[in-house]
Order: sequence, then structure tokens, then C-alpha cells
Amino acid sequence: MTSADSQSMKPATVAKKLGIYLPATPQEFQDSTITRADFADLQANPPEWLAELRRNGPHPRPVVAQKLNVSIAGLARGGVEEALTTAEITALLQAPPAWLVAERATHAAVRAEAQRVKDEAAKKDAKKARAKAE
Repeated sequence: MTSADSQSMKPATVAKKLGIYLPATPQEFQDSTITRADFADLQANPPEWLAELRRNGPHPRPVVAQKLNVSIAGLARGGVEEALTTAEITALLQAPPAWLVAERATHAAVRAEAQRVKDEAAKKDAKKARAKAE
């Protein structure tokens, strides 16, 4: 049986877990396999290139979607297929195009509905628990 530290991950997996855009990483990172210990070290003590990528990008689509407060599908509907830098994201937020305004509203409505359903289920569960206790 191998220990958890000896397990290795592909660079794409590590990039996804770190929230960075793989093609923007150094070639040596892209060509290597990373152990879990190396991954933990990258998280605890990020090298300058990693800190710079996290700070300025380019960022992968899930990070872009989160920063713009839209879904990944909303990005695609808006025509954003590539990674964006922090400056590009900031520019979009400062002067939001019509698609971004619409997608943010849609995303907010979906989140509100999900919360409503969750709250309703919790109330139902609480009611069942009270009835069971009586």
C-alpha cells in the first residue's frame, strides 16, 4: 500500500485544484507529475509564478465565472470562451455589456430559487421531526 504523499497527480488536475490556467504555467510544471506533498507545498508556499497567476491571470473559466458572478454556461452564452486576465475581468465589471447584466440577473435568480427550495425542504424536515417527536 502506498502512502498518500507518494501519489501523484497530472499537471491539469493540480492546475484545476489551484484554480489556475494550465497553459499559462511554466513548461516545467506542465511537463511534470506532482506528488500530493508537492501540491501541499504549492498551496502553503506558492512560488512567484503561481502567486502572479492567481493575482493577474489569465484565469480559467470557472474562476472567471466566479469573479463575474455568472455561471460557466453564462460565459459561453456571452461569447467568452478563453481565459481572461484580472484587468479584462475588471474592465467587464466596470462597464458591463448587456449579456453580462442579463447573465448576472439569471444567475442571481437561479441561486435565489435554489435557496428557496433548500429552505422549504428544511422546513418540511423540521415539521416531520416535530411530528415524530410528539
